Amino acid sequence: MRSYALRRLAQMVPVLLIIVSIVFVLMHLSGDPVALMLPEDATQEDMDALRKALNLDKPFYVQYATYLWDVLHGDFGKSFRFNQDALELVLERLPVTLELAVAAKIIAICLAVPLGILSATHKNSILELFVTTGTVLGKAMPHFWFGIMLVLVFGVNLQWLPVSGSGTFLHLILPAITLGFGNAAYIARLTRSSLLDSLHQDYVRTAKSKGLKNSVVIYKHAFRNALIPVVTIIMMQIGGMIGGALVTEAIFAWPGLGQLIVQSVNSKDMAVVQAAIFVVAVSVILINIVTDILVGWLDPRIKYR
Repeated sequence: MRSYALRRLAQMVPVLLIIVSIVFVLMHLSGDPVALMLPEDATQEDMDALRKALNLDKPFYVQYATYLWDVLHGDFGKSFRFNQDALELVLERLPVTLELAVAAKIIAICLAVPLGILSATHKNSILELFVTTGTVLGKAMPHFWFGIMLVLVFGVNLQWLPVSGSGTFLHLILPAITLGFGNAAYIARLTRSSLLDSLHQDYVRTAKSKGLKNSVVIYKHAFRNALIPVVTIIMMQIGGMIGGALVTEAIFAWPGLGQLIVQSVNSKDMAVVQAAIFVVAVSVILINIVTDILVGWLDPRIKYR
């Protein structure tokens, strides 16, 4: 297992190289950021001086080589919008987004897994119809629309919860529900289908023939094997939440990484965009490695060679 983890960590290097190269090319294709950094009345001499200071006056391959060398040393440049080191700024915002993602995932798991189990163990019942209908609506419901409805109902009409900013537990509730609801629908459907598949396996019939209680058969024997695909999806969704919280953070003015990326893209703050995408990529890759290790722990039949 240790050698497998080390090998996967080594594979991060070429993957990250490809990612930062693609981002570098796309940011350069988006236009010249110098015009946005300077006021409208800036002279051509001022623009040329700033372009020279940022190495934007050099050939593309020189800029690319310089950029890779700086990235290897953890230097993504300085944000002209915030006047701060780009990587430092991104790492400051990352814990806020992680807080939102973890809270949303906890809500999704606590809601989805019990509903998936109940739906699988009460097949062809009203409860199963209710859960199935709810999961379909949860997957089909637009993310931004659901967040806006929560704001209107609980923030504007009832005035129970704050609708913007962060700092307290109450600020976290609405954005966490918005981000976690769609994930809960997918997890519930997967839990139901995976548990139904496990309940029809030979080892479950053997456990029932031994006279074990139905709850023991479900939770001790069938549910653990059913967890393997569920855990995989749950962990991979966390990586998606880190990079995909843009809409939620925009709706609730949540000061996380997603909002920072949107602001930086709009202002063409290339240093921040490149640093943010790099951090998100590293997070997703590390989460995938942890997921593989967890799946191997849940299913001893899996061997890493």
